[in-house]
Amino acid sequence: MILELADIRIAPGRQAAFDEAIQRGLATVIAQAKGMRGYKVNKCIESPERYVLQIFWDTLEDHTVGFREGPLFAQWRAIVGPFFAAPPLVEHFDLLVKSPE
Repeated sequence: MILELADIRIAPGRQAAFDEAIQRGLATVIAQAKGMRGYKVNKCIESPERYVLQIFWDTLEDHTVGFREGPLFAQWRAIVGPFFAAPPLVEHFDLLVKSPE
């Protein structure tokens, strides 16, 4: 499984509207993506315009090719993109170790 980590900065004062938009985008668009296995969103306490989005994919290509090069990406960006203060920093990770269940 691949972890996509997106560090998102939004325009100041738009947190409530972005909170609704990202939840709606995840539920209506990201949830349809092939190979998507789950997601988490965290809001920063110290910097209220900062969010960390984690999406779990079966493969890197499910995100980089299937999603990013398909029609769902445009739908996603139409929902969340207007809030961005700068393009999100997006990186991908392999799991090295995790705590026991």
